[in-house]
Amino acid sequence: MENIHLQKGKKVYFASDNHLGAPTFKDSLPRERKFVAWLDSIKHDAGAIFLVGDLFDFWFEYKTVVPKGFTRVLGKLAELTDSGIPIIYFVGNHDLWMNGYFEKELNIPVYHKPQQYNINDTTFFVGHGDGLGPGDKGFKRMKKVFTNPFCQWLFRWLHPDLGVRLAQHLSVNNKIISGDADAKFLGEDKEWLVQYCKRKLETQHYDHFIFGHRHLPMEIVLNGTSTYTNLGDWINYFTYAVFDGEKLSLQEFKKKP
Repeated sequence: MENIHLQKGKKVYFASDNHLGAPTFKDSLPRERKFVAWLDSIKHDAGAIFLVGDLFDFWFEYKTVVPKGFTRVLGKLAELTDSGIPIIYFVGNHDLWMNGYFEKELNIPVYHKPQQYNINDTTFFVGHGDGLGPGDKGFKRMKKVFTNPFCQWLFRWLHPDLGVRLAQHLSVNNKIISGDADAKFLGEDKEWLVQYCKRKLETQHYDHFIFGHRHLPMEIVLNGTSTYTNLGDWINYFTYAVFDGEKLSLQEFKKKP
């Protein structure tokens, strides 16, 4: 479990599911500008920033090529890390093909699995949330294909102009990939991430579980002392979580881009 000590007046921020590039680069540009404005608004007191997956609607790193676009957000992330603000990135189901670019260019560690943190003596379990728990069966099957080394090798042989265009089309139009298939509250007893958290609590206590993926802002108390928080998205809700060293809260960024 990694320890993070917040200095007085500093906070930890969590955000996920921007899906920049969807449904088109032009349509997502206002969302990118709004997210950059949010990053600007928190840099004065950010002790750490967690980006919990699907910042991009599609991201695939060839050996010498990365997807075109996203200049504003990538530049802002570089500015923040250069200023000394640690940023931690968790891949989601849309950007799981990260392979060193963020680490080398932006000094941002990238995780492909959930991680545990102790922040000012408060324990956090953080991850994107895809493929966890008893549900999400459609994506679990698809993820086996996406993460298969041979399938990735085949995809790399496609010219980037063709490969990226094909992947973007599938990302927007396939409901299993896009998340539109279940982007509604299922009820606490049927929310598979809630069930996953409850099972984790049977073996170890965490004060907070932080996930994205569901695109719904949620705060659910699990057992009186533990809380499941879903971060929502930056498409419809523009929500994020903030921890001030004592309390975690889910908030909305209302500033227009």
